[in-house]
Amino acid sequence: MFDMGFLELMIIGVVGLLVLGPERLPKAARTLGLWIGKIKRTVSGMQSEISAQLEAEELRQKLNEQQKKLDEGVQQVKRGVESIAEDDGGTSTSSSHSKAAPAEKRLDDALARARSGSEDDDHPRSADASTADKDSASR
Repeated sequence: MFDMGFLELMIIGVVGLLVLGPERLPKAARTLGLWIGKIKRTVSGMQSEISAQLEAEELRQKLNEQQKKLDEGVQQVKRGVESIAEDDGGTSTSSSHSKAAPAEKRLDDALARARSGSEDDDHPRSADASTADKDSASR
């Protein structure tokens, strides 16, 4: 901040001694030291608060970016499952896959068919595993 050498400090000390006198100079030096300490602590506290706020803002931005990426991924998966549901709906004879059915219902139906199809394939599951899947799907 200030580039003060020994000579400048000596001049300030001599002027202070002449102005304040030998009795009041030590008390004035102590008071000045306390004030400088308070100022340094205040500045340090403000700097730490500012840096903490900047870090928090960076974290918020990263969180928002990750949330957007996650939302995009969910939308892609949802579109993929819906397209599979529509493809299966066209080949199925069931009337529950009409175009008027809400997208969520079609998505649930497609997921149920995918689960039942994977269970019927090469890997039969135990009753406990299928119960756990049903419990997690209901949440």
